[in-house]
Amino acid sequence: MNFLEILSYGFIQRALLAGTLIAVLCSVLGVFLVLRRMSLIGDGLAHVTFGSAAIALALKLYSAASLLVSLPLVLLASLGILKLTEKTRLSGDAAIGIVSSLGISAGIILASVGGGYNVDLLSYLFGNILSISREEVIIAVGLFCLVLTLLALFFNELLAITFSEELAKTSGIHTNIINAVLVLLTALSVVLAMRLVGIMLISSLLILPAASALQLARSFRGCVALAALQGCCSVVAGIFVSFITNLPTSATVVMINLLLFGCTSLARRLISPPGSN
Repeated sequence: MNFLEILSYGFIQRALLAGTLIAVLCSVLGVFLVLRRMSLIGDGLAHVTFGSAAIALALKLYSAASLLVSLPLVLLASLGILKLTEKTRLSGDAAIGIVSSLGISAGIILASVGGGYNVDLLSYLFGNILSISREEVIIAVGLFCLVLTLLALFFNELLAITFSEELAKTSGIHTNIINAVLVLLTALSVVLAMRLVGIMLISSLLILPAASALQLARSFRGCVALAALQGCCSVVAGIFVSFITNLPTSATVVMINLLLFGCTSLARRLISPPGSN
């Protein structure tokens, strides 16, 4: 089967469109999160997404309809993490751990009450981008436009708090609002990525492209562009490789990202002068 024949399938077209959009969002946001040492927030929100998926299945909501439950719950959880760090003496990772444990434990209880881990719930855990529906693609396009617009509007403020939150605050930037924007955008991306790589692997899509880009980029904008490029390439390659080899798409995407990270790390060692970090 050649390249054009694979592209003729409607489910491949939907997977490529939704996958590239989601990859761009996760990769770009991942740069901000990695630099701020908040990359594990994706993992924490993914656990909350598991709980919301269990609620949706208990209510007999499937596919795109399940997003009606997941989106508001994960958005609230992201704000909860932020408030825990602001109102208590907890560090960011501790707040993420608390919300994460709440989400995963609630999901386990609901799954147990609802009859155990069925096929639908497992698809949320491990992802299945090849089964994405037309409605989910439309939602992905809409949320992509929303998140990208907000990123463009708040880019300078997000850049300022990424490198020095205290300096940004003294410059008149409302850091609490910008932090809220960042975690809300991350929450939207996590819910979208649930179908691409699954709840168990979401954090890899946020971390790996950004980590790879940081190995080679010489500017912040260059880093964002490289991360987005790797995210798109890994998803496209992962979909085709998994289709041809009959491997799980989500795991294939992550393995390609790991391979690219290894290549960029090696490239940095080769091009860096002796004695440099």
